[in-house]
Amino acid sequence: QVQLVESGGGLVQAGGSLRLSCTASRSTFSINAIGWYRQAPGKQRELVARFTRGGRTNYADSVKGRFAISRNNANNTVYLQMNSLRPEDTAVYYCNLENLAGYNYWGQGTQVTVSS
Repeated sequence: QVQLVESGGGLVQAGGSLRLSCTASRSTFSINAIGWYRQAPGKQRELVARFTRGGRTNYADSVKGRFAISRNNANNTVYLQMNSLRPEDTAVYYCNLENLAGYNYWGQGTQVTVSS
């Protein structure tokens, strides 16, 4: 069992920045992927950014150049730096870890609200 604890959400004006953190209860080595998804009201959950095995990163097209994912394996934490935020970035952001068996763990979610 893996627990993921997120923090860093909040309310920000358009053009502002936020940094999300997600700390896992186990090592983030030897996993398939770790990263961030989001779900806006009435929409499906979508990938925002993640690390995959081998250290590759995937970003949603809508956040490329504005968001950056990073990690600190020493403390099992992954970060999402969000700059130039837009109202359409408003969503609940979820941390996700996929283990080597393909099982997905999710955090409780953190609300990000961007006002225009």
